[in-house]
Amino acid sequence: MCRKQYRHRGGRARARGWLTLKKPYKGAGPAVTDLISGQIPIATPNVTAQILELHDAGKVRIVAVTSPQRLAGAPDIPTAVEQGLPGMIAQNFIGLFAPARTSPAIIEQVAQATRGVMDDEAFLRSLTASGFEPELASTPDKTRRFVADEVARWGPVIKAIGLKLD
Repeated sequence: MCRKQYRHRGGRARARGWLTLKKPYKGAGPAVTDLISGQIPIATPNVTAQILELHDAGKVRIVAVTSPQRLAGAPDIPTAVEQGLPGMIAQNFIGLFAPARTSPAIIEQVAQATRGVMDDEAFLRSLTASGFEPELASTPDKTRRFVADEVARWGPVIKAIGLKLD
């Protein structure tokens, strides 16, 4: 079961040779505060309900989202690809994971419970309004394939920027 949000932290841009400058922050809150106050010209926070509210209020301008398509909760905001950045697709992923040896019966029980929650229209509206794109047809197998595809997709970027685990 998965829900996706979209963001980009510059790795793919660096891998493509684009100039990016990084100013580390201890979370999106301080970065967005600096963005609103004009201390920084651009930030790449996750699209959340708060960011969408700031966009709607004119306090920040969301130039693009890095989803494959426009967000259902913000259809007026173009994608990065639409803005002329081909291949600029980066997704955050929220999934439910269990230990490797969890029995298939338990996995299916969790999947059924999750599908039940995802049938709640009010819950889905709150997710969409918060910048999430719920994956309603998700299954444990689809989630495994999604994770494997993302690992394969981002591996070359990780190598290109020299990212290492400490």
